[in-house]
Amino acid sequence: MAPRPNWKGYLKLSLVSCPVALYPATTTSERVSFRTLNRDTGNRVRRQFVDEQTGEPVETDNQAKGYEVAKGEFIVMEDDEIKAVQLESNHTIDIERFVPRADIDELYFDTPYYMAPTDRVGEEAFAVIRDAMRAEKVVGLARVVLYRRERIMMLEPSGKGIVGYTLRFANEVHAANSYFDEIPAVELPEQMLDLAEHIIEKMKGKFEPDKYEDRYENALIELIRSKQKGMPIKPQPTHRQANGINLMDALRRSVEGEKRGGGKAEERGEAAKKPTGKGGRSTRAKGKARKAG
Repeated sequence: MAPRPNWKGYLKLSLVSCPVALYPATTTSERVSFRTLNRDTGNRVRRQFVDEQTGEPVETDNQAKGYEVAKGEFIVMEDDEIKAVQLESNHTIDIERFVPRADIDELYFDTPYYMAPTDRVGEEAFAVIRDAMRAEKVVGLARVVLYRRERIMMLEPSGKGIVGYTLRFANEVHAANSYFDEIPAVELPEQMLDLAEHIIEKMKGKFEPDKYEDRYENALIELIRSKQKGMPIKPQPTHRQANGINLMDALRRSVEGEKRGGGKAEERGEAAKKPTGKGGRSTRAKGKARKAG
């Protein structure tokens, strides 16, 4: 089954336009989720809106949106009135500017989407916009209305398609100096930096997302399976950082531990992939055993 788009409309560059769709590039559907139950009956419970003053339930037809203009004073806004706020970006992703990708601080990145053309007629215009951005080594900045809110969207060529990232507005990103200005300037001993750089050099590698698992999610699944089988729950071990540790000693011990570990992680990984025979021993180990015999 083809994925369902979150949005359909037109991608526009000056007088060139083409019909496109946005598809969510990420998902959380595989995460473990819980329902709220009545502990006594085991039945699911549902949330209900009640009047804050009277305590009486308020049915869906009587629920309205309100904007608080003063303490306890609201302006009631109807859905039709909110929908009447029409913007061109409701149905059009109009590219307003092109900038180098490096100009956009990743703090502004919000949600990624895949963009693809929705009919054969628009494929050529879509390809022109995509390939021109790639040739100029720029990304496009546009506006789009998603979930009733206008958002900035960065458009970046990706393979045969385009990846769009909704961006946060400037007033949604905190200035770093509020958090970093009070960090004191520290003069570090050269030997300490050398040790840290050595550790980093040995731990360098490529980003391989498949090698990272959600360990908390896995632990939850194991917990659920244990409860299904009526098995006792095993408490998870906790690791606490010791206080007052000497930084130089810690760096030295890290380097010594790396040397005892047998080299780079990649090399250890390759060794683990070597074919094994019965009993799990490697072919080299078995050869040594035969010689010893």
